[in-house]
Amino acid sequence: MEFDSELTHDQWETLKALRGPARERRPLNRFFLDQLIALGLAAIVDGTPCMTDAGRKVLVRGSSRLLDLAA
Repeated sequence: MEFDSELTHDQWETLKALRGPARERRPLNRFFLDQLIALGLAAIVDGTPCMTDAGRKVLVRGSSRLLDLAA
């Protein structure tokens, strides 16, 4: 599955926040988390938000919009 949508800055920050253990994570914005779930990049498992395999691939690949800002 190839992800072809651009993430907003807030979606990107929420996705990055899902990297760490849930107990060490700052509270997540539910609005942006729900958007990531709708995109298939995050899920709720046993009541805890987590990154999906697709979310990990997007995180590793990075966001072209963020790369454009760095250029």
